Amino acid sequence: MANCPECDALLEVDEDEVEEGDVVSCGDCGLELEVVHQSPLEVERMDEDEDDDTSLAVDDDDADDKDDKDDKDDDDDYEEDKDDKDDDDDEE
Repeated sequence: MANCPECDALLEVDEDEVEEGDVVSCGDCGLELEVVHQSPLEVERMDEDEDDDTSLAVDDDDADDKDDKDDKDDDDDYEEDKDDKDDDDDEE
């Protein structure tokens, strides 16, 4: 048997009925846990890996500002390409 890493409650999970990678919940606090070893039973918090991803989240407002800047850069590139083409046409 294993204990919940959050509330230290004894997890009522039969080692014979779970496999590595299965998700179980603590009956006391409801925390979702991943089985990382079957016998002896070892579990980890499910949210440990997810926290790493959320720390890289970008504020929506910042993302919109960046998109606006990229759009302006694209417009400038288009105008430069168009001007270059016009110059080439004038030379002929």
